[in-house]
Amino acid sequence: MAKMDEIEFQGIVRNEIEQALGHYDTEYSQDRIDAMDYYLGEPFGNEQPDRSQVVSTEVSDTIEHIMPSLMRIFTQSDDYVRFVPHGPEDVAIAEQASDYCNWVINNDNRGFEIMHNWFKDALILKSGVVKFYWDEIIEVETEEYEGLNEDELTMLIADPEVEVVSRDERTIGEDMEGPEGIIIPAPIIYDVKIKRTKNSGNVRIENVPPEEFLIGNRAKSLDDANFVAHRSTMTVSDLVSMGYERDEVEQYAGYTDLDISEERTSRFEDLETSAVSDSNDPTMRNVLVTECYIRSDYDGDGVAEFRRVLTIGNGYHILENEEFDHIPFAMLSPILMPHRAIGRSVAELVMDVQLIKSTLMRQLLDNIYNTNNARVVAVEGQVNLDDLLTNRPGGIVRTRTAGAVQPLQVPEVSSSVFPALNYMDSIKEQRTGISRQSMGLDADALQSTTATAVAAMQAASQGKIEMIARVFAETGVRALFRGILHLVTKYQNKEKIIRLRNQFVPMNPREWESSYDVQINVGLGTAQRDQQIMFLSQIAQKQEQVLMQMGANNPMVSMSQYRNTLAKIAELSGFKDASQFFAPSEQIEAAMAQQAQAAAQAGPQQDPAIALEMQKMQAKMQMEQQKMQMEFDLKRENMAAELELRRQELEFERQLRLEQIRSGLDASTNLPRV
Repeated sequence: MAKMDEIEFQGIVRNEIEQALGHYDTEYSQDRIDAMDYYLGEPFGNEQPDRSQVVSTEVSDTIEHIMPSLMRIFTQSDDYVRFVPHGPEDVAIAEQASDYCNWVINNDNRGFEIMHNWFKDALILKSGVVKFYWDEIIEVETEEYEGLNEDELTMLIADPEVEVVSRDERTIGEDMEGPEGIIIPAPIIYDVKIKRTKNSGNVRIENVPPEEFLIGNRAKSLDDANFVAHRSTMTVSDLVSMGYERDEVEQYAGYTDLDISEERTSRFEDLETSAVSDSNDPTMRNVLVTECYIRSDYDGDGVAEFRRVLTIGNGYHILENEEFDHIPFAMLSPILMPHRAIGRSVAELVMDVQLIKSTLMRQLLDNIYNTNNARVVAVEGQVNLDDLLTNRPGGIVRTRTAGAVQPLQVPEVSSSVFPALNYMDSIKEQRTGISRQSMGLDADALQSTTATAVAAMQAASQGKIEMIARVFAETGVRALFRGILHLVTKYQNKEKIIRLRNQFVPMNPREWESSYDVQINVGLGTAQRDQQIMFLSQIAQKQEQVLMQMGANNPMVSMSQYRNTLAKIAELSGFKDASQFFAPSEQIEAAMAQQAQAAAQAGPQQDPAIALEMQKMQAKMQMEQQKMQMEFDLKRENMAAELELRRQELEFERQLRLEQIRSGLDASTNLPRV
């Protein structure tokens, strides 16, 4: 079968794009618009003049309550992911690949911001999408060198990154006559100007707005999708700088249907005050760019292969068409739907609750307004209407007869509205797992409640959040890190030195495999952080006992495992870099190996059991010696105290006798005492 015609292939691409657009417009677009309006607390459109127009914020409150828990689960440490090796020979490389991929998202990209926006898109708009790709970076620098000899010039221009722009030669001194009349030419030096071109690249990760992402309507997941596309707008200047012909690009520049997308307009309607306008600068005009990934038998061999197709304009003119090996997107939904790529959002669980509570609150406020400013019944012709319509404190209403003005009774609705509001709160709690008790706001509910009951209540409320976190981890986050590993192993052809745990470590992805199993490192579990710290502290105590009783070379606990326990306690305490407190495991193992080698070189050592007994005896002797010293000090202090007491008693007796002697002399002489 012959290769597919370009026009035929363009028709296939156009058909896939339009089918996906139609599916999204009918199935998801309006739902996302409504969800965003509910999240922002926009009016419902059923408001009436001179009536309450308050809007409850159940959607926003629910999303903002879930977000801190999700971000704490995924970002409480810098290790998002761990790659599991295939065999014992891959352990060190898998560990290195894990460190590097975590470093890429935290340093080459804004990891926290990407995760935050990714998760929030999914919670509000059914799905969150990120795109990952290898971004080639070309840096051109101009350098000038003076006075280079021929060897230095040869070394300089041998660099493939160097291009000579200009070169000047000049001689130093004059020719000289050497031995046997041989003329030695004067040395030549060179002044050169070069252009150094450095090719490098990084993994780039960016959030994709939901209205820009398309997927086939029958796809069950990204892995089995036959069509995926990213629609965005770029300027003519951007496309020309990427190497495309300016005349070809400018034909398709101008207004795009993406610029006037209802979803995009809804997102920015509180910020934009004017319609979309195109730039007067031709190079700054927008062009619709659609990057498609489609399965098609383009080469006519009977097997549909995956291809990357780049089109511009609303007519989908093809700029690039190449075979590709992966889909550069990762997508997640908080509530999975079997056999569907896009599941449900958390927002749609509580949108009806927000509408009902807003309606009840409006009725309650209208009732309060009418009660505070009650209408009256006035007998026609018996009341001065000007006095009645002038509402001021202390005002007088003139009437002809008593009782001509009577207040119109307004029924009180709060007794029925408040139970209805509480009922809607219970509905929201059942759907989302978020309650006032779990947020610590209901003092009455927690009063006189045991710690076990409170912990069970909090664990139950966290169950649905943890379920969402597990779904995110096993779907989109896993796919993202698989993609990062694939990109660095395929495109990074140079060794890169990064700072890791306060050490500069060389990373060479060419030595890795791109098919390691991915283990997502998320802090799930029913225990809270303080409970986890308590459990780990107990484990550390047991490890300490084993190390003290059996030594550092025991078969049960190693020093590296003990270090990992302490490092995890530090991470749960809020310190991301545990290397500030404990040396890395590799350094500990190297030190232990050196000690073992030194001990082996020192000759045969004593039996560990005998050495342990000797240590115990020495410790016991030291304790006995300290005990004897303490007893001696105590006896010495007691003797000193007794001597001091006896001295005071003798002094008192001496004073008493002197007093008695003086009293006897005074009595015998009958003389007055002086």
